[in-house]
Amino acid sequence: MNINFEYDDVKASNRLEIMAAQKLEKLLDKFDFVVRADVFFKTENTSSPETGMICSIRLSAPGPRLFAESSTASFEASIAGTIGDLDRQLQRRKAKMKSH
Repeated sequence: MNINFEYDDVKASNRLEIMAAQKLEKLLDKFDFVVRADVFFKTENTSSPETGMICSIRLSAPGPRLFAESSTASFEASIAGTIGDLDRQLQRRKAKMKSH
């Protein structure tokens, strides 16, 4: 699986890339039909201190692309939230693929 990282108003970080890649590899172990992942990190000025660090992930797999985004106080929590959303989407996609 190819993993591409993009940063918007964020300094590139090996630590974030490694963390995101490890979590995506766990998804790939469960769902081997995923072809590519695009990971986007960006910061946003918000009125709430609990949001602003955004992690978006777009997955290429058979059928429409899957997308999830999470905004929390840290990139680590945003990555975890986004991966959780994608896991649920992938489970539904796999169930549809099995039924056909």
